[in-house]
Amino acid sequence: MEQHSSPRSEQPARSGGGSFGRRVFFRRKKSCPLSGDNAPKVDYKDIKLLQRFVSERGKIMPSRITSVCAKKQRELSRAIKRARNLALMPFVSQ
Repeated sequence: MEQHSSPRSEQPARSGGGSFGRRVFFRRKKSCPLSGDNAPKVDYKDIKLLQRFVSERGKIMPSRITSVCAKKQRELSRAIKRARNLALMPFVSQ
């Protein structure tokens, strides 16, 4: 009996793991803006700092967008929620 090869085996091997011939860009590791020397301290009274990490709709922005480390993200969300409860920040914007 004659064996037929699948169409997948006839295709040339691709390098880059799914780049499909497009140019691959090197993505630099983001550093946490709230860690390290001269970093601002996360405080519920510092509304100007907290506003940077809240979207215009009033949602807390995820750490994959803001590049905040996990520990500081927890502090940040706790400070934002505390500021909202004390009416220093709005829950939602209209």
